[in-house]
Amino acid sequence: MGPSPPGDTLFPVDVPYRPATEKVTSVRDLRASDADRERVAAVLGEALADGRLTMEEHSERTSRVYAARTLGELTGLTGDLSPEEAQPILVDDRPVSVFFGRTRRDGRWVVPVKLPLLALFGTVELDLREAVLQRRHIVVDSLVLGGRIRLLVPEGVRVDVTGRTILSTRDLRARPAAEGPTIEVGGTLIFGSVRARAPKPSLRRRVRNRITRGR
Repeated sequence: MGPSPPGDTLFPVDVPYRPATEKVTSVRDLRASDADRERVAAVLGEALADGRLTMEEHSERTSRVYAARTLGELTGLTGDLSPEEAQPILVDDRPVSVFFGRTRRDGRWVVPVKLPLLALFGTVELDLREAVLQRRHIVVDSLVLGGRIRLLVPEGVRVDVTGRTILSTRDLRARPAAEGPTIEVGGTLIFGSVRARAPKPSLRRRVRNRITRGR
């Protein structure tokens, strides 16, 4: 993902470092990590094992996995093997919306600089613990009417609610660090709620994060 600036703190959420004046890169053009390539390779292995891919197809796609440099190159290799919500990497900058229901984004997904969110009498759950933040400051541009926003963030990430709130509640229990990334919930909330949590990572996730950072 590129080097961090001198003195920068590393967090579980990946944040590609760029100077403030640099143009924002398309989410599909962000650099892939070794962990991203391994996620895709695992899906291809499962597809070979259950007959969805032939040996030749598996070999060809696996070669492309390890040659891939961007997230966009990886996502095209499993598009016909799993539904969108089960993809190993989700590159989707479309608005998040829900009407009288519940929707969730989790796993390895790219969070754009500005994420439009619409919740009408429904719940939006955003799990950022394995996400890639396109910038260190993300704005969730929300319109919530009788709905709920639920955020799961890693330790070190700050969550601020700056939008207009009318008869709405907030319950922010993140564990921010002084120089950590910020998730700003803006927009308008009417009869809504925002809740943020920073649950302690499991032992498995802590070990994986250590291995990834050590590379």
